[in-house]
Amino acid sequence: MDQLKIGRFIAECRKKQGLTQASLAERLNITDRAVSKWETGKSLPDSSIMLELCGILGISVNDMLSGEVVNMENYSKELEKNLIEMVKQKEEADRRLLRIEVVIGAILIFFMLVLCAVAAFVAMPDWLRIVLILTALVPILAAVPFLIRIEQTAGYYECKNCKSRYVPKYKSVFMAPHFGTTRQMRCPHCHKITWHKKVISKE
Repeated sequence: MDQLKIGRFIAECRKKQGLTQASLAERLNITDRAVSKWETGKSLPDSSIMLELCGILGISVNDMLSGEVVNMENYSKELEKNLIEMVKQKEEADRRLLRIEVVIGAILIFFMLVLCAVAAFVAMPDWLRIVLILTALVPILAAVPFLIRIEQTAGYYECKNCKSRYVPKYKSVFMAPHFGTTRQMRCPHCHKITWHKKVISKE
């Protein structure tokens, strides 16, 4: 999707409706800075407000994602193209999130190992040793919920038994025994407890 084209189209439709960035933002209960980012091609509207935005601008979601009013002859083709592009963008965003998770995890583990090694091998008072070990553990404990949230929401899990792909609940991921990104969970479709592999695409 061409974000600059979409942004220009949103601005054009907004002006046709006689709306300023501020008045459009007010109707959507967002900041005018968010509207400015759409119109300059820096970001796309969130899916949660896309239908409302298109209703205000008097266009379809397909028109907005195409960056122009799509005539009926090309409607199905453009819709299919836009849906494929959205799926690709989600998959790429999920890949980035999983890479970020790995990088953050590696940095935190390295940090913990360095501090624990210093605490173990360098001569120092016992109280300082305890402080170093706690300093090593606290960032990891603080980051775990955030990293598990990435693990839960980025991509899907595939059941080894029935091969269905789904996004599990946070609690299921948090409590599951795991090896890397493969977790032992109960499948919501076949209800069997098996090892579920992390995958990026829905199909």
